[in-house]
Amino acid sequence: MNYRMQICQSIGEIAQAEWNSLVLKSNAGVLHPALRHEYLLALESCGCATAETGWGPLHLAIHGDAGELLAAMPLYLKSHSYGEYVFDWAWAQAYERNGQPYYPKLLCAIPFTPVLAPKVLFANLEAAQALAAGLAQLTRQAAENTELLGTRVSTLHALFLTAKDQELLLGKATSLNCSERHVVQFHWHNQSPQTGKPFHDFDEFLESLNQKKRKNIRAERRKARVEGLQIERIQGHEATAEQLEFFYQCYSRTYLEHFSNPYLNLEFFKQLCTTMGEQVLLVQASLNDVPVASSFFLFSEERLYGRYWGSLENLPCLHFELCYYQAIEFAIDKGIEWFEGGAQGEHKMARGLNPKTMISAHYVHDDGFKLPIENFLRREKAHLLAYATELSEHVAFRQGPESDLATAFGVDQPL
Repeated sequence: MNYRMQICQSIGEIAQAEWNSLVLKSNAGVLHPALRHEYLLALESCGCATAETGWGPLHLAIHGDAGELLAAMPLYLKSHSYGEYVFDWAWAQAYERNGQPYYPKLLCAIPFTPVLAPKVLFANLEAAQALAAGLAQLTRQAAENTELLGTRVSTLHALFLTAKDQELLLGKATSLNCSERHVVQFHWHNQSPQTGKPFHDFDEFLESLNQKKRKNIRAERRKARVEGLQIERIQGHEATAEQLEFFYQCYSRTYLEHFSNPYLNLEFFKQLCTTMGEQVLLVQASLNDVPVASSFFLFSEERLYGRYWGSLENLPCLHFELCYYQAIEFAIDKGIEWFEGGAQGEHKMARGLNPKTMISAHYVHDDGFKLPIENFLRREKAHLLAYATELSEHVAFRQGPESDLATAFGVDQPL
C-alpha cells in the first residue's frame, strides 16, 4: 500500500471519528480520555495549546490509498519546556551556554497531561512503522534546514510511552537512535495482594495495608470529616456552571500559591464537560453548604487519572481525602483497575500508591550535545536505582506488590 503523510496544524484537520477510532484500536479498545479528539481540540480551540502559547500543533497523519486515516500522532513545535513534566531545562541551558538554539524542538506528548497513553495511533502495524519512519524523516529534515517547518529544530522528545510506543520509537522503525529516559510516578492498583482480585470496597483495601498505614489513613479520614463537611462526586456532564467556576477558582489558586500561572482556562474545562463529560469526574467538598475545595479527574473503564485540585480553606487532611481516598473509592466502585496519581510525592506510597517507571524517547541531532546528554541519562538512571532502593522501605501493603522499578533498574528486592 502507498502511504501519504500529512502534517496538520490543527487537530481539526483530522476527522473526530477517524482519530478516536485509532485511539480505540491502539489502546485495547479503551477510549483514552486525554487522547480523544475532543480533548486535544479543546486545548487548541480554547487557546491553551497553540503556537501563541508555545505549543504549535504539527500532528502527523498517515493516509492510505483511499485517503483513509491509518496512523496518527500528537506532535507539537515547542518554544519552551513548560507543561511537559519530563524536565530538560538543563539541556536547554547547555545549548545556550554554547551559543546554540535549543528551541524550537519537536514534542510528541499530550499538553499538560503526563499520563500513560499511546502516542503512535495506528490501525495496522505497517502503518505504524510508516508513521515512525515519517517522523524520523521530518525530524532530520527540520534539524538540517528551515524549509519544511520554517525553522530548524534541535531535538525530538516523545513522552510517557507505552510498550508499543517504545518498540516503535526506541527501536529500528525510526532509525533515529533515540535515547531512553526514565521518570517515576505513583499509581494505585485495584488488586488485593492477598487474593489477586479487585478490592470489594475501601475497607478491604485498608485491610491489605500494614497496621501503621491502615491506622494513619483512618485517622486522616476522620480529621478530614469535620462537622458540617459534605463531599459530592459529580460526573462532568452533570456539572453546573457554578460548580465548574468554583473548581476553576480552586485550580487557579493552587497555581498562584506556587507563584505560577495556570496553563488551562475555564473555557477548556467547560468544553470538556460538554463534549466528553462522561469521562470527567469532579469531587467537591462543602462546609455547611459552602463549597471549600474541589478536585478534577479524567477516567476510562480501565484507568482513573488524577489531574487537579485546589482549596479555599486550609482544612486538615482534605487534600488526601479529595485527591486520593475519594479517587480510590471511585475506582473500586467502578471496577477501574488503575489510578494514576501522577509524578512526585513519596507521601503517596503511604496511601497505597506504588512507584511506576515512565519511559520517554529523546533524539538529539547535534553530535556535540548527544554524548553529554547520554552521559547525563546514565548518571540519572543510577540515581533512580538508589531512589528505587530507598522506596522499597516504604511500601504500605502487608505483602507489597513488586514495583516495576525493580525490573527497570535491576533491583532484586520487592518494592
